[in-house]
Amino acid sequence: MFIDYAQIEVIAGDGGDGAVTFRREKYVPKGGPSGGNGGKGGDIIIQTDSNLSTLLDFKYKRIYKAGKGAPGGSSLKDGKNGEDVIIKLPSGTIIKDSSSNKVLLDLSENDQRIIIAKGGKGGKGNSNFATPTRRTPRFAEPGKPGESLKVILELKLIADVGLVGFPNAGKSTLISTISAARPKIADYPFTTLEPNLGIVKYKDYKSFTVADIPGIIEGAHEGKGLGIKFLRHIERTRVLLFLIDITSDDYQRDFDILFNELKNYSNVLVKKKIILSLSKADLISETEIKKLSKIKIKKVKSPVIIFSSATKFGIEELKGRLWTEIRNL
Repeated sequence: MFIDYAQIEVIAGDGGDGAVTFRREKYVPKGGPSGGNGGKGGDIIIQTDSNLSTLLDFKYKRIYKAGKGAPGGSSLKDGKNGEDVIIKLPSGTIIKDSSSNKVLLDLSENDQRIIIAKGGKGGKGNSNFATPTRRTPRFAEPGKPGESLKVILELKLIADVGLVGFPNAGKSTLISTISAARPKIADYPFTTLEPNLGIVKYKDYKSFTVADIPGIIEGAHEGKGLGIKFLRHIERTRVLLFLIDITSDDYQRDFDILFNELKNYSNVLVKKKIILSLSKADLISETEIKKLSKIKIKKVKSPVIIFSSATKFGIEELKGRLWTEIRNL
């Protein structure tokens, strides 16, 4: 199961209270203050883990609490620090404040380690407040409360290439052809209900990642179909590969619909490198393929690529073009 959105609450530990104690030693008639400091509260730490690819764990556990600091003891003994809590997240996760929707952290690298909620400071024991004029302070400092906040977790797949197209444009079939990914494939709309990530091997020791994004329909940026749920994943890709069914009766119209849905969601998306391809070339003749190879589409500068996942026609050319564009970027 692929989960790309979750809400959790993080609560750092409170600091321990400082102690109020006095020395009670034989042959020391007036023992001075000896209260130790309270321990620091535990932190909530975020750590990215390359082995994770979903936010599934946060569907079942929503509250994360760190340990409280122990109170100070006698004989100037400080309390033990509270235990930290480490929350592991997949790379590509964005953390937002749930009340303001402000982005707090953008976890785009592996092995990042960041404190999201700091534990409270331990209170000072009465030994810290002794002065020449106040030799027996009978008070100590309470521990400070730890930070707490409610946050939204959003996962955006990090991939070199994002596949963009209508439902049944052949995205799932393509990713299963060029990588080891095995997404569900069927002849009805919205076969792909969650993004799929595949690693494409190209020539000697070269590889790149491709994300198969669920089909986009007109109005996706307004919440129609499945598009709005997954458009966020395209933001992290470097190159966009548009797939249009070669049997379409209007390539420019189809391209414009897809292009506008991306633009309406985020203007940043349409500034990425765009490669246009016509899929399912096995459904037309060689003569028609030659004619279509010279087709011009507005807003697309590079030549169109025609391929067939079924017969592998044009697949190597497609992989070569993608690799070249990724390398150039």
